[in-house]
Amino acid sequence: MITGTFLDEISHDIPSANWDREAWARDFRSMRESGIDTVILIRAGYRDRCAFPSKVLQQRHGYLIVQDDLVQWFLDLAAENGMQFWFGTYDSGDHWMKGEHAAEVEVNRAFTEEFVERYGAHEAFGGWYISHEIDAFDESVMRVYEDLAAHLKSLRELPILISPYPRGAKQFDRPFTLQEHEQHWGRIFDRIQGLVDVVAFQDGQVEFSELPAYLATNARLARERGITCWSNVESFDRDVHIKFPPIAWPKLRYKIEAAREAGVDKLITFEYSHFMSPNSMFSSAHGLHRLYTAWQRGLDQA
Repeated sequence: MITGTFLDEISHDIPSANWDREAWARDFRSMRESGIDTVILIRAGYRDRCAFPSKVLQQRHGYLIVQDDLVQWFLDLAAENGMQFWFGTYDSGDHWMKGEHAAEVEVNRAFTEEFVERYGAHEAFGGWYISHEIDAFDESVMRVYEDLAAHLKSLRELPILISPYPRGAKQFDRPFTLQEHEQHWGRIFDRIQGLVDVVAFQDGQVEFSELPAYLATNARLARERGITCWSNVESFDRDVHIKFPPIAWPKLRYKIEAAREAGVDKLITFEYSHFMSPNSMFSSAHGLHRLYTAWQRGLDQA
């Protein structure tokens, strides 16, 4: 089943839940009851927004927008609920998209050092997440991955996760074939093996008919290079015109079963609180939670 979720409060396409600590505590309890043991902060900062009052980003953005110390909340709530917390890095929304890998790494060096100084000894801190998402080989981003991964390992020797995506027909006018996808990701994994420990491909960009082949290919490519393969089972729907509602239950079940058939090591989702939680702002998420929970109980009893 799904045992990990991203935490998304620093986003550019998902609305904020506007939760206080009590509301987050309620949702963490719900996650635990659903079998979640891993929570991954999708990004601790994006452009001029941050999940904690960062002095590093305050120097970069004098008007830095901070809601609360969400990182402290998430670490404490993870510990209370027996979960591991993985810290997501900063996304400038700028440098790395222009090929300026050194500038992207530089701000992240200082930012992650600040994180470790503030929170690094916390018992729930269990991994790193490099938040820069790609779909194809890109030399500049390879250097971001290489330099930043090496720096993160020097701060705390913990596993590093990435969550990329295939260049699929649901997102691109000129999607890759499966062969092109395999060629690009073979090259990428050759570069990051030994640095990145876990890959969790997003599963929503390709057609459902194509998904089993992509999942099997991803798992094989990763394992050939000693990289653990998870699947990011997206719990939002890319097939409707609204961005983005909770996914229809038959689609979610299909993707879970396809990932299990491919033999991935763990299922995570983007993301529980908005799209699968009984506490979500979306009423259809409440229905998805009921259907998923009933199915989960049925499997447990079988």
